[in-house]
Amino acid sequence: MFRKTRLFTPGPTPLLPAGQFAMAAADLHHRTPEFRALFLKVLSQLKSFIGTQNDVIVLSSSGTGAMESAVTNLTSPGEKVLVLSAGKFGERWAGLAKAFGCDVTVLSKPYGETFPLDEVKAHLTPEVRVVFVQATESSTGVRHDVGGIARLLKGSETLLVVDAITGLGTTKLDVDGDGIDVIIGGSQKALMIPPGLAYLAVSERAWARMETSKQPRYYFDLRKERKNAVKGESAYTPAVALIAAMGAALDYLAQQGGGDVAKGRELLVNNAELCARCTREAAKALGLELFAASNGAAVTAIKAPAGISSTDIVKGFKKQFAGVLSDGQGEMKGQIFRIGHIGFLDYLDCVAILAGLEQVLDELKPGSVQFGAALAVAQKVFAEARKGESK
Repeated sequence: MFRKTRLFTPGPTPLLPAGQFAMAAADLHHRTPEFRALFLKVLSQLKSFIGTQNDVIVLSSSGTGAMESAVTNLTSPGEKVLVLSAGKFGERWAGLAKAFGCDVTVLSKPYGETFPLDEVKAHLTPEVRVVFVQATESSTGVRHDVGGIARLLKGSETLLVVDAITGLGTTKLDVDGDGIDVIIGGSQKALMIPPGLAYLAVSERAWARMETSKQPRYYFDLRKERKNAVKGESAYTPAVALIAAMGAALDYLAQQGGGDVAKGRELLVNNAELCARCTREAAKALGLELFAASNGAAVTAIKAPAGISSTDIVKGFKKQFAGVLSDGQGEMKGQIFRIGHIGFLDYLDCVAILAGLEQVLDELKPGSVQFGAALAVAQKVFAEARKGESK
């Protein structure tokens, strides 16, 4: 059977063709007027994509590099920080903060759950210097109440740092209105290009905090990057081809939004929300159980049916269709599988995933699936959404 490789994971995501072409043609030196013009344009467009007036920094690293930079630039050894952890990437915040000697309090919830705001409030004291949280926990499919957490911090000296690596482009976030001090994104998610770039929007409060932070930092010194970004440069050699691809992706979003990157972002978020809703309802139609207590649009996490390992579902999907789903991470490996809705994916991709899933489940447990059940429900959800758009 002829097969075409397709990524249906929460990252990396399918590549935008315009981004691929831009990378192939990116024969630029990074200390030239041509690159400076490109970089300044990308930084300006990123502000619109994030939805902020704050300065934006681009780092040649994975998203974890930007997470580390938030810890090293905003804290000092021994300072008290609060980590909200309910999955693999919440655990990463805790690991980073401990690695740099912070006094870490972890408000932990089981995988698949989120944090009641009253419990978060109970952990907030004047000594807490920074709160670290995910916008969406891609290991579980959970969306956290970033706006609610931000409101708890209003009027305090506590900074809010949000890993929105899968949240940006899939979730409506009011960065400046809520007072998010640092928000982090990654190139391989909603911006539809390969891994290798991380970006952050940083508030004036956070810039001021950096002047008193006592952590060691060199490559990830955000103050150096801010100083150089004004000139259209990075402090060190940038990933030129990826920045060209990012520029092409942001141009594509602007085109989708009639010349407005922010409108293109809204379309991207709405698309993720619709695909996630179609997938959730389709999963229920197949008798499957959703894993997340508060479902986000970045990824749908689904419990494997009784007697079947999610690892076998993921392997079966790849074997039959060369399609890549994600298994559970950490303690959830073998128990859940995850389907991404980020970036360059649309309703037709969603339908293809569901059709393939029906085939894989039937092969693993013959007679367990009524073919077309998931597709019919997804089509109804899509049709209702289209009716709502036309009103």
